[in-house]
Amino acid sequence: MFRFIKSVGTEMKAVDWPNGRQLRKDSFTVIGTSVFFIIFLALVDWVVQLFLKLFV
Repeated sequence: MFRFIKSVGTEMKAVDWPNGRQLRKDSFTVIGTSVFFIIFLALVDWVVQLFLKLFV
């Protein structure tokens, strides 16, 4: 078990972590993309509901 924890620590040191600027940029990209898809899917849902109300 100790060997595993030590190897995890070694691997964590080998990771190329992003700097603050890159992290912020990537975070805004993920958040922006998520918001876009939330709005897009909400609009698609709304249009489908309107379409289905015509037949029900």
